[in-house]
Amino acid sequence: MLFGSSGIRRLYTQDLIGLALQVGMVTGSSAGPVLVGRDCRTTSPLLSAAVTAGLCSTGCTVFSAGIAPTPSIAYGCRFARASCMVTASHNPEPYNGLKLFNPDGSSFSPAQQNDIETRIPDASSADWLVQGSVRSFDALTPHRKAILDKTEIRSGLPVILDCGNGAGSVLTPHLLSEAGAKVTSLHADPSGWFSRPSEPLEENLHSIPSLIRSTGARCAVVHDGDADRMMAFDETGAYIPGDLLLILFARYLGAEHVVTTYDASMAVEEVAEVKRTPVGDAYVSEQLLRWGEFGGEPSGAWIFPDISYCPDGPYAAALFCEMAGEWTISEELKTIPRYPILRRSLDVDHSHDILYALGAANPTDGLRIETEDGWCLVRASGTEPRIRLTAEGKTREIAGAMMAKGEELVRMARQGEA
Repeated sequence: MLFGSSGIRRLYTQDLIGLALQVGMVTGSSAGPVLVGRDCRTTSPLLSAAVTAGLCSTGCTVFSAGIAPTPSIAYGCRFARASCMVTASHNPEPYNGLKLFNPDGSSFSPAQQNDIETRIPDASSADWLVQGSVRSFDALTPHRKAILDKTEIRSGLPVILDCGNGAGSVLTPHLLSEAGAKVTSLHADPSGWFSRPSEPLEENLHSIPSLIRSTGARCAVVHDGDADRMMAFDETGAYIPGDLLLILFARYLGAEHVVTTYDASMAVEEVAEVKRTPVGDAYVSEQLLRWGEFGGEPSGAWIFPDISYCPDGPYAAALFCEMAGEWTISEELKTIPRYPILRRSLDVDHSHDILYALGAANPTDGLRIETEDGWCLVRASGTEPRIRLTAEGKTREIAGAMMAKGEELVRMARQGEA
């Protein structure tokens, strides 16, 4: 299985170069022109060239955008027939991969992904007389203008921005400044080397709380490696868990119909009508195409259908800064219902086999066990030999009991495998 919950991601090897070439050939044979962008990783230029070569070999015209956030490439797809982003998102530097998008910004559907996988063995180039061409394309300007048209940040609002040395470095600092914010930027050099782990988790962001307090910033916003994610801190320096950030956005937007994932808090159902999907932004966007005004998942992927169906970290950052200029975020958070949520990861070989043994139809979608007062989601990582468990309960005791049930299921499956 090539595609995980968010595109293709794996450790960089020579095989990935060949795969990028093949994906380009298959995509180019059925779509054109195609927009290609990349993140800042040291292997991204080579993989971008491989995808471009595959596309051109079929006669396809390639719009080359260079370094850009994933949502900029998804937004720019409206000027093409498809787009491809070379990125491993929040994974460490040794990883890389590919994300494919439709003109509305949505990820390729499971059916489209399956079509690519089945056609790769027969991938071939066109005759030498009909080779494609490469043209430069500015993917940042139209995306930036679209966000500025939809957001308004209070003039001079002091904010902290941490780009994590990722692709957001080429857009979000300029975007927030142009929108009116007074921006203190961290790790905004797109060097390809991450000064902190790329995933915007609280434990990876130690310096931000003290920086907020010392500068008087009204908030902080944080990106991952390709800026499809955005997480935030309030004006006191407190990290905002993704479940609460989901509810803040829903409230601020007045969204009455929200799409989120099976691992999101029960609390969101107290502020909106909710439809749930397996974990992965592709599933959320697929549901939003049919129903809902806003969607996202607690990992920091926020989808705003009025701009595109791709998680949009720069838009989310600008919108949150707008929110911070109108609300005292810490006070607003006090009004949101909260239930204890526990998240754990287990390093497990053959994680997919274990999930199949537990009865999961798809290992990365996982298995959800639930009671009236709590639930636990057990799922395999799509990129690492790891099983992720998330549990929630009306009380911490219930959450702990649900987590214990999930861990026991994994333990019994591993014993059966031995």
